[in-house]
Amino acid sequence: MPTVAAAVDLVVHLEVDHRGARRVTEIVAVPGRTEHDVIETEPVFELRGGVLQRGMGMPPRIGNYERVGVDVRRLLHEAG
Repeated sequence: MPTVAAAVDLVVHLEVDHRGARRVTEIVAVPGRTEHDVIETEPVFELRGGVLQRGMGMPPRIGNYERVGVDVRRLLHEAG
C-alpha cells in the first residue's frame, strides 16, 4: 500500500448516469500517507449540491508541477 500511495498524486472519481454519461464526482489528492492499510486522501474538488466545488486538499509534491511551469496554487485559487 505505501508504494501505491507514494506513486499517485491525484485520483478522479467518476460516476456513470443512466444514459451512460460520465460525470466527475470527486478529485482527491493522495499525500502518500497510509494508516492500517488505508490510503489517506484529501478532497481537492467534491460534488456538493450537484456542483463540483473546491475542497480543502492540495496535490502533493507541488514542486514537480512548478518545475514544468504549472502554478497549482493559482489554478486552484481561480477554481475556488
